[in-house]
Amino acid sequence: MATTKLSERARTGFAKGLLYDQHRPSYPANAVTKLLDSAGVRGVRDARMVDLASGTGKFTELLAAREEAFDILAVEPHAGMRSGLERKHLPRVDSRDGSSTAIPAADGTIDAVFAAQAFHWFANQESLREIHRVLKPGGVLGMIWNIEDYNQTKSATMTTTWESKLHDLTWTFDDNEPRFRHEKWKQVFDNQIKSTPLTILTSANPLFSLPLGEVEVKFTTWLSKESLWSRYSTLSQIAVLEGEELENTKRTFTEIVNGDDVETNEKGEIPVHGVTFMAWTSKIPE
Repeated sequence: MATTKLSERARTGFAKGLLYDQHRPSYPANAVTKLLDSAGVRGVRDARMVDLASGTGKFTELLAAREEAFDILAVEPHAGMRSGLERKHLPRVDSRDGSSTAIPAADGTIDAVFAAQAFHWFANQESLREIHRVLKPGGVLGMIWNIEDYNQTKSATMTTTWESKLHDLTWTFDDNEPRFRHEKWKQVFDNQIKSTPLTILTSANPLFSLPLGEVEVKFTTWLSKESLWSRYSTLSQIAVLEGEELENTKRTFTEIVNGDDVETNEKGEIPVHGVTFMAWTSKIPE
């Protein structure tokens, strides 16, 4: 196995693990059930799984609360994020230092590997090989993201005008780090079978099945403007801002959410729209 790796920008951007845990949304129950069903572990008691890049445990705690009593290995390279998970004292969860290229599990011992809000960080062949190594034959890699409109892809249709403006602001911070909205994470799966017609049958050796299973569930969350800023500022490219750049970003954010086109309820909260996007694929035995 390779050594644990974490980019410096990711290390810095996720340094405020407590804020991340407080302000990032959890995952809808129906979406989690759908993903577990697609991974073949729904209703399977004691199924052994890895929550890869588990962070502060936003997804881990949902797995740990399930009646199946899953055996969960939570793998996270960021010490601050990992300590946030460990403070929760979740049942049947073994929290370990590791990464997508260094999963502390024996060959062929894992029923499912899940990556919540994370796969875009390590969408590469080295990680696929490591995930393939630990999965049992036919085991599943499941991926899930909560994606608010303001953090969507460039081609996505915005629900409201103000969210379109905030989406444009988000895209001004393009630091060349891989993120869901760049839509490049799928390429690692497509590249498995890139070959000429003469060689695809003889030399192509895909690790995971195609096409990917995909589904999305829409959500709307009502947040105060202050709470939305707290959530928005946990985006890794915003979390690293300091001084004047941070002040200018918050000023622009404030102007957007106080615009005449922003709907509010009796509590002064505004509706934040997004989707929970899920994808899954199964291991192809060697």
